[in-house]
Amino acid sequence: MKRTLKYLAIGISASAILAGAASAEKIIIGHFGNPIPMQLLSTSDTLAADTGWEIEWRKFAAGTDVIAAMASGDVVLSELGSSPLAIATSQGVDIQLIAYSDVIGKAESLIAHSGSGIASLADLKGKRIGVPVGSTAHYSLMGALQHEGIAETDVTIMNMPPDQIAAAWEQGVIDAAWVWQPVQSEILKTGTLVIGADQTAEWGFPTFDGWVVNREFGQANKDKIVTFLKAVDKANAAYLADPAAWTVENAEVQALATATGADPAQVPGILEGFTFLPLATQVEATWLGGAADKIKSTAEFLKGAGRIDSVADDYAGFVNAEFAEAAK
Repeated sequence: MKRTLKYLAIGISASAILAGAASAEKIIIGHFGNPIPMQLLSTSDTLAADTGWEIEWRKFAAGTDVIAAMASGDVVLSELGSSPLAIATSQGVDIQLIAYSDVIGKAESLIAHSGSGIASLADLKGKRIGVPVGSTAHYSLMGALQHEGIAETDVTIMNMPPDQIAAAWEQGVIDAAWVWQPVQSEILKTGTLVIGADQTAEWGFPTFDGWVVNREFGQANKDKIVTFLKAVDKANAAYLADPAAWTVENAEVQALATATGADPAQVPGILEGFTFLPLATQVEATWLGGAADKIKSTAEFLKGAGRIDSVADDYAGFVNAEFAEAAK
């Protein structure tokens, strides 16, 4: 049965929106612009009406930008990748992981340029690799190099945001890139997928995008954060109920493409590169229950790689499952 956007939102009257507009608190919600189910929340006023927030959806190019925005207090709720999360918490940024947005698989992958001579990880020696340094993609790349026994000094890692990767690729400046969508799909037109983050996760370098909140803001707005997570969970559930139905003709897919600027034809494949976890699963010991240990192990790897100076003794204070528990 074809699903439409009306199943993802509860209708509200214009008068109800206007009634709360005068007292609405403006909230910036950070995200990475991936065409994933939660982006549907930005296509209607339902979340604003349910929370009383005036919402600005702000797209960030990489997690390092999110860290800066949250450290300054400009943004209080955002997506943040697991590697930047480890960096931020190790630096004492007062945020808490409250839920998983997605678990990253082939949505972030190493792509080799046609003619680069790269057919496997072993072929990376002496090559130029574009990647947003400090991102989950960078963490996956470092994990892959370590697994293969290739020193970072054996390759040239070039720090670039995704849009610059696309330009450098076109100009032949880089031989390979570890990057996410939609740039990944663009460079695949003249490249080959070598390995994805699903494989590096199996090697002990898992990556994910989480929802993080400023600690003080979260405690002062518990009910509204729970409402937000319920909305995200509902959007994910619509996809998980029948992923095969989310084809290029699907109304939600078309809405995601419009909201993010993605090519509608690429959205179904992009969705397949992520795993979306119901909140009922997220609160289990494997996920939020074990998140502090995951953050610490990521931080330890980053310290060993010279990316951060210190690792905290315990990261439990940077994880708060109470919101997901209440929203599941």
